[in-house]
Amino acid sequence: MKVLVTYFSKTGNTEKVARAIYDVIRTEKEFLPIHGVKDPDGYDIIFCGFPVHSHSVPLSVENFIKMIPPGKKVALFTTHGSLRGGKLAVTAIEHAVSLASKLQVLGTFGCRGKVDPKIIEALLKQPEHRVWAETAKSAANSPDESDLEDAKQFAKKVTTILA
Repeated sequence: MKVLVTYFSKTGNTEKVARAIYDVIRTEKEFLPIHGVKDPDGYDIIFCGFPVHSHSVPLSVENFIKMIPPGKKVALFTTHGSLRGGKLAVTAIEHAVSLASKLQVLGTFGCRGKVDPKIIEALLKQPEHRVWAETAKSAANSPDESDLEDAKQFAKKVTTILA
């Protein structure tokens, strides 16, 4: 079995989670940023991670998911400033799953990640975003060790499905 762990990360949060996932996989594996993946067809499973941007999937990740051959096994993971299980984070992962409708989605995982303080400050000035920005401030130390352990357990569970 050959596994790809790929990610898109601007602040390092998603890369950190991707690394935790990669570290527990005990088979042939590769670790690449999304822009470094030339052909996703050569893998038995693809772990694909991304940060939630405006409660959605970044365009580069959307394009990557669309280029994965139909029927391929994937596991999706995210980082976000929302609370775990919060509406915005859930909406983003549901969107990613809908993009992967021709793929076999083996599981999803999401955890908090530090949001750029400049983004938080800008959103605090907009009444419609103030509540979310206040919540995002509390993710300043994320992903933490507990989040990374949860990501490892997610990877173990997904790879066990294929064993």
